[in-house]
Amino acid sequence: MKIKKRIWFVYTALVLILAAGIGFWARPVSYFNGMMYLLAFLTGAESRTLTIDGYRVHYNAVGPKDGTVVVLVHGLGGRAEDWRNLAPQLANAGNRVYMPDLPGYGRSEWPAGFSYSVRDEAAVVVSFMDALGLKQVNLGGWSMGGWIVQIVANEHPERVKRLILFDSAGLFETPKWDTRLFTPQSPADLDQLEALLMPHPHRIPRFIARDILRASRQHAWVIHRAMDSMLTGREATDSFLPKLKMPVLIEWGAEDRITPLSHGEKMHRLIPQSELQVIPGCGHLAPVDCSRQMEPELVQFFRQ
Repeated sequence: MKIKKRIWFVYTALVLILAAGIGFWARPVSYFNGMMYLLAFLTGAESRTLTIDGYRVHYNAVGPKDGTVVVLVHGLGGRAEDWRNLAPQLANAGNRVYMPDLPGYGRSEWPAGFSYSVRDEAAVVVSFMDALGLKQVNLGGWSMGGWIVQIVANEHPERVKRLILFDSAGLFETPKWDTRLFTPQSPADLDQLEALLMPHPHRIPRFIARDILRASRQHAWVIHRAMDSMLTGREATDSFLPKLKMPVLIEWGAEDRITPLSHGEKMHRLIPQSELQVIPGCGHLAPVDCSRQMEPELVQFFRQ
């Protein structure tokens, strides 16, 4: 009887392993997402949902509830989990970090009638702060998120104690790269996008590339709508950056090809009270790949 039970156990385990392997091969993106959500939970992140301006908005929060409040806004095609490396470090330093998924991204709603412009996303960020009773925060944004938080800081300066810009967009500059790569159509497009995002891109296995492209096609209409809005230049921030009064920290990957270091240097010149930290060897994904180099400067900035 014991031998039969062992055989049954081994057989069941093999079937489960085979099923998991087939599932991973068919939908690796779902597996990676699930792993990221699990890691966020294991590191103490709280996953919550609010209704803001009629839309369901998901967010993560980590750190002591009485800590210094930090709100971090992701970029185009991003989500709350993009801060997975930096947020725990800030939380360990005593900060309470909130990371919303903007409408159209992550686990938030994808409303068909929303514009996905940086200005309308900025309004959602302010409403998010209102919903949580956050009167004044340290506000940070990465890439498109940096553009969004610049608008918040300009239109609601009393709500922003300090501003942090990570490899930020927002200047009236025409991209030197093919913006269509943000909605890749082929493995070759995906390889080109990876090369733009990081100095030393990894080779993506073809079965994973296939699933990334599938997910990208589902989300492409949001990216197109956001990108079309940004490329008009109507919401460019050049004109009002010199008027900002709060302390500003600019963090930039030296090898960024999406928003080159020259953009960060120009923002630094336009904002007289700003500080610029350049991270050697890092590209546009600096908050993920180089969070440890960023963390000491950020913690010191929050303590000023």
